[in-house]
Parts: sequence; structure tokens; C-alpha cells
Amino acid sequence: MVITRASGETLAQAAALADELFPGHGPGELLAEWEALSPMECAVFLALEEGAPAGFAQCQLRRDYVEGTQTSPVGYLEGVYVRERFRRRGAAKALLAACEEWARDRGCAEFASDCELDNRDSAAFHLAAGFAEANRIVCFTKRL
Repeated sequence: MVITRASGETLAQAAALADELFPGHGPGELLAEWEALSPMECAVFLALEEGAPAGFAQCQLRRDYVEGTQTSPVGYLEGVYVRERFRRRGAAKALLAACEEWARDRGCAEFASDCELDNRDSAAFHLAAGFAEANRIVCFTKRL
């Protein structure tokens, strides 16, 4: 397993993986979004298994309030995904480690993430990776 910071062609490969995690956006939309972000504020990492794209992780610096943290900026895991056939080989853990190192290199003392309340697999991954649950919320909206 090789972990690399995605750029150019590999960023497009990561966007295709992100589309599997966030369906409905399309790889082109995700790629354009990532390309518009500052490389000092955002990083995308790609996991390659025998040259094949196996997974990706996106992290960013968050300067607004991050639930359960006391410092700023905070490194934030925006998304991590590994294709099913490559799971249980340490790819997600290696991608997370790359994101944490990136955040540490930018002066972050804390790293955070989130997942949907019903995403038990993601919650289990986060807990196994050393995260502690900070809070649970339900968000509401209404049209005006």
C-alpha cells in the first residue's frame, strides 16, 4: 500500500473515489472543489494498491469552532473512503496518519472528524483510530 498526496491525475482518481462516498456530486464537481482550495488549507491523499486507486482521505484546516476542541486551527478529516475489496488492510489507518501528519506540520495540536449518527462502521473506525466522541447532535432546518 502506497499513500501519496494527490495532485493532477491522482487528484482526479481521488475525486472518482470521493464520488463513491458522496454520490450525487460527480467526480468533476468534487475535483473542481478541491482544485479551488488552497494547498496550505486542504490536502487529499490517495492510497494505491499495486497501482490501483484503493482509497482516499481529504483533510482541511478549520479555523471556526470545532466541537470538543480548544485550539485553532484544527486539522479536520473531511472524508475517508476505501473501496470494499481493499478494506481491512490498513489503508484507512494509513490515510488518516497522512492527514494527521499534514495537520501537525501546519501547527495543529488537535485533529477532529465527524460521521452520521447511523454510520456505525465510520464510528467504529474513528474510535479504533483513537478519536473520542465529543458530542451528538441532530440538525434542523426550515424554509422561510
